[in-house]
Amino acid sequence: MRKTIVAGNWKMNLTFSKAEDLLFDLNDQLDDTPPDAGVEVIVCPPFPFLEMAADAAEDGIIRVGAQNCSEHEKGAYTGEISAAMLKSIDTSYVIVGHSERRKYFGETNETLLNKIKQCHKYEMIPIFCCGESLEDRESNKHFDVVKNQLEEVVFKLTDHEFSMIIIAYEPVWAIGTGKTATSEQAQEMHAFIRNLISKKYSERLAEQTHILYGGSCNSKNAAELFACEDVDGGLIGGASLDKDEFLTIIYLA
Repeated sequence: MRKTIVAGNWKMNLTFSKAEDLLFDLNDQLDDTPPDAGVEVIVCPPFPFLEMAADAAEDGIIRVGAQNCSEHEKGAYTGEISAAMLKSIDTSYVIVGHSERRKYFGETNETLLNKIKQCHKYEMIPIFCCGESLEDRESNKHFDVVKNQLEEVVFKLTDHEFSMIIIAYEPVWAIGTGKTATSEQAQEMHAFIRNLISKKYSERLAEQTHILYGGSCNSKNAAELFACEDVDGGLIGGASLDKDEFLTIIYLA
């Protein structure tokens, strides 16, 4: 049976001291009252806070992920952060292909595939994001868009490589808008993705793959979303910045 993953994407928020307070508060609470054994908790802070996060999480249950990494291994790429650097400070996961990276920074499918390869080279798990815009959904192209995103990136991986990724379905129209896909819409897309994986690879691999929901998931809708058969947790944005809100979501998982 697949475990449930609750991953917090802090995006470009918080100062060092506030991030430190939040991490230690989360750790203390989760140490005192652990979530169910089948729940994994990940936090993805901004780059400057990663080493502190890894140190804070060292003896706790929280795992640490980065929000991005470079497609290049090393060299004259000013401002970039390599997978090797992330691994050296005990980063376990990396978000790849978030819609904001695609939209604001022009990341292409080729770039994303290279990033995934870098993550795998340094034994980190990519959390690969896919999802449609409001225009795509309203024109009934949402399945085609998601299928294309998968085919052009993660479906180019071998069976073994694919077994070491997490998929996050994030309807772009529900990110930071307060809108959320209904549980029916989420389950429909997650089942669609799992079926595509089964056809491309195998039913066994499809059943093992974690598919998270990302798109204004919060304490009010998490239980209903996580109850869906093919929803294996959430990639949580704004709600992960609030200790009580994030803890509530974790305990609902």
